[in-house]
Amino acid sequence: MLLLMLLLACYSDESLDVPANPDNPPTSDLDIYIDENFIQEYGMAIRYKFEDRFIDPFQRVAPTALEAVRPMLDFVEDFWIGPYVEVENGETFFRKHVPAEIVFLGGLIFNEDGTVTLGTADAGVQITFTNVNAIDRDNRDWVDLQLQTVYHEFAHIVHQRYKLPQAFETISPNGYTSPGSWFNLPNEEALQRGFVSPYATSSPNEDFAETVAFYLFDTEFISFYLTDEEDCEDTDCTARNEGRELIRQKLSAIEAHYEKFTGVVLADVRAAVQRRL
Repeated sequence: MLLLMLLLACYSDESLDVPANPDNPPTSDLDIYIDENFIQEYGMAIRYKFEDRFIDPFQRVAPTALEAVRPMLDFVEDFWIGPYVEVENGETFFRKHVPAEIVFLGGLIFNEDGTVTLGTADAGVQITFTNVNAIDRDNRDWVDLQLQTVYHEFAHIVHQRYKLPQAFETISPNGYTSPGSWFNLPNEEALQRGFVSPYATSSPNEDFAETVAFYLFDTEFISFYLTDEEDCEDTDCTARNEGRELIRQKLSAIEAHYEKFTGVVLADVRAAVQRRL
């Protein structure tokens, strides 16, 4: 069986242009809806028709089924746009930072080495949703995949524009993994090191984005990542609690950073997300 691996490709190039084409106005009901509710409203193009540029030459992926596009648009509006628009200062923040291009791919991206890419982004300018054809809002694994992808990538825009919180890299400096080795780290050890996932150990930037994403979508975040286990009787339990203390410090720094530079209270966004789940 293929090893499913979350590979959130985060690039620094922010030179993407989304050309307008007034000579070819949308004609289908779907394209008119996209034009009115995404392009004109937020300056955000929706790419659901497959193009080779969306993947690397040695990758394979299924195109998006037409019948999955509108349900996916509704999902994006409900779970990504909606929570930000609902909270104080959230709509201003969203409109200012929204990527110019959203890409829908029908399946997962299969790589030449046998791994599977679950979501990608050119940080700040493009976010790609995969496995759109399997859309099922009652399937929590599918929902979590989509939300982790979009919240993670949207969080990158914050640190790119406003840097990381002061001294963020020093909270758990010895826990980061060497390049290309994060996927060998078990979830348990990542937690003990003070990280919400193995991928978070790959760099301070990914640590920031993963912590934001998990905080927003994971219903068990507070109980699992922030609340200490009581009456520890072994070293693993103690180490997990020590890791949770580091995560609490990171989240506190992130929340203060968001509020200072964007005016958004991240706890309010989490509450809006959780009401929808």
